[in-house]
Amino acid sequence: MATKYTVGTGFVITALVLTLVALLIPVDKFSGRAAAASGVPAGDDDGLGILSTAYGPLTPADRDFVRKVRLAGLWELPAGRQAQQRGTRPAIRTAGEHLVTGHTDLDRQVIQVGQALGIDLPNQPSEQQRGWLDQLTRAQGDEYERLFVQLLRRAHGKVFALLAQIRAQTKNSKVRALATSANTTVLDHITVLEDSGLVDFDALNVTDSKTPAPSDVRPTK
Repeated sequence: MATKYTVGTGFVITALVLTLVALLIPVDKFSGRAAAASGVPAGDDDGLGILSTAYGPLTPADRDFVRKVRLAGLWELPAGRQAQQRGTRPAIRTAGEHLVTGHTDLDRQVIQVGQALGIDLPNQPSEQQRGWLDQLTRAQGDEYERLFVQLLRRAHGKVFALLAQIRAQTKNSKVRALATSANTTVLDHITVLEDSGLVDFDALNVTDSKTPAPSDVRPTK
């Protein structure tokens, strides 16, 4: 009887311990897996927590979004100017024009938002973005135009998912207004890039860990 009682007690204690461990698992780990599964880019936490501002709470995700909008303009503006100059297809020159116009306006807004909310913003493209610009500079002719479309379409597609998440969740009016403007700009850019007829939709699912080289951009049939 004592043995049965001891075994039964052990089962109960084990079950309680497992339940407690499950409750203590950080919720943000689950959120991170959910974001990855949904295709939403994971945000960077600057460690400052949630800050109180005159425009509402400012979360790490909000600040990360604002910085990403700034980063997008830092490489897409020069990419757009380059397409205006080097594009042989009218659709490529048109896409370049839309990139320049859209990110000039958006960059002006993001700088104002950064100043209003006290967010430090990057002043140069990331290493990955500089790599994309280098690829575009080295590419020639038809290869250049296909690479331009594929790189920019992939980048816009990923930020589109982040925009929806931030627009739906942020409690900060400045960030919400920026997300609304960015949504309009990104959708416009996706549209003109797709209008070129050069998007390889199958290749858009290649992971970010592999920066596409010119050889990865397959001709559109």
